[in-house]
Amino acid sequence: MNSKASFDASRVLPWLLILFAGSGCSALIYEIVWYQLLQLVIGSTAISLGVLLATFMGGLCIGSLSLPRYLAKRKPMHPLRAYGMIELGIGAFGVLELLLIPLVDSIYASSVAHGMPSILFRGVICAICLLPPTILMGASLPAIAQWIKATPRGVSWLGLLYGGNTAGAVFGCLLAGFFLLRVSDMVTTTLVAAGINVVVALFSLSLSKRTPAHAEAMAPAGEPKRAPARGNLWPVYLTIALSGAAALGAEVVWTRLLGLMLGATVYTFSIILAIFLIGLGIGSWVGAIAARGAKPAAALGGCQLLLVAATTWTAYMIAKSVPWWPVNPLLSSDPWYTFQIDMVRVIWAILPPTLLWGASFPLALAAAAGPEDDSAGLVGRIYAANTFGAILGSLVFTLILIPWIGTQGAEQTLIVLAAISGLVVLGPLVWRGRTAIGAILLLASMVVAAYLASGVQPVPPELVAYGRRMMTSVGRSKILYVGEGINSSIAISRWDDGAIQFHVSGKVEASTESYDMRLQRLLGHMPALFHPDPKSVLIVGFGAGVTAGSFVVHPTIQRIAICEMEPLIPPIATQYFGQQNYFVKDDPRTQIYYDDARHFVLTTPEKFDIITSDPIHPWVKGSATLYSKEYFELVKEHLNPGGVVTQWVPLYESDAETVKSEIATFFDVFPGGSVWANELSGSGYDVFLFGQKDPAPVNIDQIQARLNSPAYARVVQSLRDVGLGSAVAMMSVYSGQDSDLKPWLQGAEINGDWNLRLQYLAGLAVNNSKEGQIYSEILNYRKFPANLIKGSDQMLQQLAAAIQAGGQ
Repeated sequence: MNSKASFDASRVLPWLLILFAGSGCSALIYEIVWYQLLQLVIGSTAISLGVLLATFMGGLCIGSLSLPRYLAKRKPMHPLRAYGMIELGIGAFGVLELLLIPLVDSIYASSVAHGMPSILFRGVICAICLLPPTILMGASLPAIAQWIKATPRGVSWLGLLYGGNTAGAVFGCLLAGFFLLRVSDMVTTTLVAAGINVVVALFSLSLSKRTPAHAEAMAPAGEPKRAPARGNLWPVYLTIALSGAAALGAEVVWTRLLGLMLGATVYTFSIILAIFLIGLGIGSWVGAIAARGAKPAAALGGCQLLLVAATTWTAYMIAKSVPWWPVNPLLSSDPWYTFQIDMVRVIWAILPPTLLWGASFPLALAAAAGPEDDSAGLVGRIYAANTFGAILGSLVFTLILIPWIGTQGAEQTLIVLAAISGLVVLGPLVWRGRTAIGAILLLASMVVAAYLASGVQPVPPELVAYGRRMMTSVGRSKILYVGEGINSSIAISRWDDGAIQFHVSGKVEASTESYDMRLQRLLGHMPALFHPDPKSVLIVGFGAGVTAGSFVVHPTIQRIAICEMEPLIPPIATQYFGQQNYFVKDDPRTQIYYDDARHFVLTTPEKFDIITSDPIHPWVKGSATLYSKEYFELVKEHLNPGGVVTQWVPLYESDAETVKSEIATFFDVFPGGSVWANELSGSGYDVFLFGQKDPAPVNIDQIQARLNSPAYARVVQSLRDVGLGSAVAMMSVYSGQDSDLKPWLQGAEINGDWNLRLQYLAGLAVNNSKEGQIYSEILNYRKFPANLIKGSDQMLQQLAAAIQAGGQ
């Protein structure tokens, strides 16, 4: 081991930066994997994101506080050795999470509890599972901090290490989001992260044998001397806590709003998170340099006041500037070109405040540091205060503020938080200095903050309605309603042709247009008529309620169960689409479960005659869980004998590889399944899949006989409203079946829970307009389904002619 006299600590700093960057890289890989795991257990909701952020920060908080206390009671250990052991522990627990989190679903499968209490309970159990590795992550910076003394230069080094950790996190975010999970699965991605932990640990253990237990970070000649921190330090801790709350609250709010603007794909989530982390990393490096100054507390306060202007900047950019840029990302189907545009827009909108939040941490360290302070304890306290605030910010903004006062009010709250945090740390300094000019300037900054907060505008209603397609849709419709729920933002619009449209998070989900009504009605009427005697039905997703409402007019239906994640949707959809959905929400046979559909299907002991699914587009992050093989197997298990299922598959905003994955995965669970089309102007638009628990032919004569009976008069009228008033017309949309499409589906990706590959495929095809081409490829394999449809020769001949004529 080198002696203190000959040891140059500055030579080790680059290696520590590399080690800490590796640690940050693995941490973000885990975070992205855990988010996908949480979506399987909790659902693709704001709560799953809130649980992840709160748990991540909670573990960091506990770890940063507990490690210094633990080490103080034990025999001294070389800091780099302790750090290496922590990294090994993170890797071990990271791999273990692959077993623990899915186990929550297995344990909960015997429960029949649904709704918000169940969601929150699953979230708490998942949070407990995630605490061990996140606690170790929180302990890593205090462990390293033991090696560096709390001199001005030493504190600056700590800020640089924090920045290096954030830089590694940026790389991990992009590596996992754009490559590892796109080409492999969650197991492989987790093993990569664990491998990084092992490499970091081994290198740290090796470095501990070549360095002294403490580095003397002496101030160089000419560096300003700083008086030791004196008096009550609570303003510093409260300020950094408020800063953490605002940062995580902003991440929640801006991810939601930018997701509308860019399209809520897995890639958008990774881009937003990466830019946020880039800002924090750069800011922490700048703050580390500024932390060597003589007045770090004043610099910390000034940083918070600058955040007033910076958060106002972002609110203005998102509401009044960036959505109106004369850029049409739909002009190119190349996803990598689109990602470049998206990255520029995110940088322009959110980088300024993230720089200041990043600078706040090293400045808070310097403001609280004394020459005799234990570095690990100092870092632990500041880190804990910051992460505790982050926990509150993520939960309060997710669960309370956005549903209560909307994103506009949430952004106003961010500005107020920045002003308060500046006042908290600068107020005592002004009071002690007793300078009138300081008091006047501080008061003026509070007035300016109030003025800026009051001027925050809501995002354009068109952005909530049309999202990334806003610039091509402005002026063509009138927005009738905009609302922000806990999970989704919704809008209702009237198109220039008079059609009413229902929007969820920047995407049209349903409308009264003839082609949309036809699809929505077919998803309900066809399985109800194909089943010989349907009594119970489960609908996944309320939407505009038209599919669910189709079952209202069927005389044999006795129970209509609906799963919906967003409580805001059913009442608003009923208000604007009540006539079209037969007021299904208020039908005495209807029961709505506000829960994740996967969890409902997993836990309910009930079985159904029909399950029909009309989820959001598969490119939307999280929706691929409702297209996975495991989900379809759950659906099959919850069908009664003779039960049938329908599943929507969009051809628009997609490509052949994505559509093949969706169809092949469904057919893998429902052999003998078939494809039925919803055409638009003679070309493909979207399709739906039909499957049976016990494959058996359907009789077209029997279906027509039911339609001819008086009891089915409302069913016939409902079909006639969309141009399909007979059995022949309804079945003329047949487009293919499992056995015929096998050559086309050869080599298709099977979407599974452990890879959720579909959302990565679909996210790359979001700007495509290949629906006509995809539909033509499907039709190339179409043959008359003699094994699927039986009946009299006359009816079969009429159907064959209708199929050949394209449903005319």
